[in-house]
Amino acid sequence: MSSSSFAQRLAVTGSLPRLGATNRAPVRIGFLTPLSGPEEIWGRPGLDGCRIWSDWINEAGGLMIAGKRQRVEITAHDSARAPEETLAAARDMVENQRVKLVLTLGGDSFAPALAYLMERRVLVATLLPSDLSPDTPYLIAPAEVHPLFNVTGVDWLARHRPAARRVALCSQSDSLGLPSLAVYRAAFEAAGRRMVSEIRYAPQTRDAAGIVRAMLTQAPDVLCWCSSAPPMMQALTEAAHEQGFQGEILACTADDYPRMIARTSPEFMARYTFQFPDFDDPKLAETAFFFRRPKAFFEAYAARFPGEWSAVSWEYASILDLWHNAVELADTTEPVSVLAAMKRGQDMPHAFGPARWWGAEIFGIDNALVGDWPVVRIVEGRARIVEFGSVMGWLSHHGPLLARHLGELGQLWNQRLAARPPALKAPASRASGPRSA
Repeated sequence: MSSSSFAQRLAVTGSLPRLGATNRAPVRIGFLTPLSGPEEIWGRPGLDGCRIWSDWINEAGGLMIAGKRQRVEITAHDSARAPEETLAAARDMVENQRVKLVLTLGGDSFAPALAYLMERRVLVATLLPSDLSPDTPYLIAPAEVHPLFNVTGVDWLARHRPAARRVALCSQSDSLGLPSLAVYRAAFEAAGRRMVSEIRYAPQTRDAAGIVRAMLTQAPDVLCWCSSAPPMMQALTEAAHEQGFQGEILACTADDYPRMIARTSPEFMARYTFQFPDFDDPKLAETAFFFRRPKAFFEAYAARFPGEWSAVSWEYASILDLWHNAVELADTTEPVSVLAAMKRGQDMPHAFGPARWWGAEIFGIDNALVGDWPVVRIVEGRARIVEFGSVMGWLSHHGPLLARHLGELGQLWNQRLAARPPALKAPASRASGPRSA
């Protein structure tokens, strides 16, 4: 693999010569995530980040493949409409638009398309490694290993706030929330913390005040929102402030934390620990990882989409950069060859440094790229990295404990396969695909 991809060199130099002939046929990349409904916030900001990435590539002439430059096109479909439409969108992407990669959030909304895409040997990148199993050889989780990285926040809090020992957790009861709950359970047990209450709520629940009220009855020192969706995360945080909670808050994300500060207080939010930094963080500028100028990407995103930066704004773009590095190595966009180039060694860089393909112990297949992950706190009103925690280090010590908690919630790969509903039958091909987003 080259030491830096096309997008990396572009970020460093600002421009590159347009060498080689141009092939008019674009390279299409599918984006099949929720673009409406309650999970839209996990999809649309990532689509915006992909469009910045593709613009950077195209402004410099496009991808160089087999001596010719090809433009990149992002073709997006909403997976939040209905299972039949998600499957139809996947088929349209593969059979009509000939996409070379499909990006997805994963989870319940994407499940109807997964079997079809695997049958067609389509390279798919998910943000949820809990989607992985031996039946998904072309599904990879190369950017975010949610929820595994959440162990780093628990570990940091246990070491730096040793008096905070009583924990109350809440989580939505779906394919996003239950694996996260299992990871937090395992991490708190490994840290010697006592879990005094646990509330699981349906994804459509909006009674944040009631959930917090129930959690506070056990006098916890820590409230953990697990991986609640950002609107619920904000509502829970505001409810905790309104009900006078004085302890620590731990969560996967803190999207739009300036809003939470404005609706609570700077002092209250200074006790909030999460996992996603702003990309102008000084510690990222000091870290040599794939995205050579994270601040430039952050500023470009903020200029084009003011106030919209979120946990997923950069993640799909980071997958595209890793994918393009593999395309350069393989000199082709054919999915099987690109996957082989990505996985030619056990180790490769990811967003925050060196990482390893891992997962057989939990997912039945080594298709999750696991490395260090940042622990983030609110410092003087800004999200700032306080340390990079070792996910692999934690797993090496506590893997069996995590497997036990995943099993108790039915989230091991074999349990998920057994519970999976029958695959939908792919509809007949049609001349015009589903409505794009």
